[in-house]
Amino acid sequence: MSDKITTLLNELVETSKNGELGFKAAAEDAKNPQLKTVFSRRASDCASGAAELQALVSQLGGKPEDSGTVAGAVHRGWLNLKAAVTGRSDLSILEECEKGEDVAKKNYGDALKEPLPENVRAVVQKQYDGVLKNHDQIRDLRNEYRAAEKA
Repeated sequence: MSDKITTLLNELVETSKNGELGFKAAAEDAKNPQLKTVFSRRASDCASGAAELQALVSQLGGKPEDSGTVAGAVHRGWLNLKAAVTGRSDLSILEECEKGEDVAKKNYGDALKEPLPENVRAVVQKQYDGVLKNHDQIRDLRNEYRAAEKA
């Protein structure tokens, strides 16, 4: 059971690392200073979440993941290529961040369907609640930017 739990936690570490790197890239590319701040905070939150999960993996006797996934790197690479060709508006950056948060929501939701020790479940639930909050904030900002573009 411990191996299954450390595998699951390491998958969430990868999800958090992907979020951290994605939000860092978004902060660098955003034009609006307030968005830069939001994205930087989200990157920091993801890094903290990954560190917390890594500590749990270590406590369970596993080897913690320390990077994002290949898929996450490919996604960021695609974003960079897309940015070079089209230029990225703050709205398009928000849309991409929301897609990343959709993935995080799914991964954490799936993890919570598994039988987990209470201490692990508490951490995963707390982080899932944070993912939901982040997702909603990004979605609301995206909606604001869409409305402003149409006005």
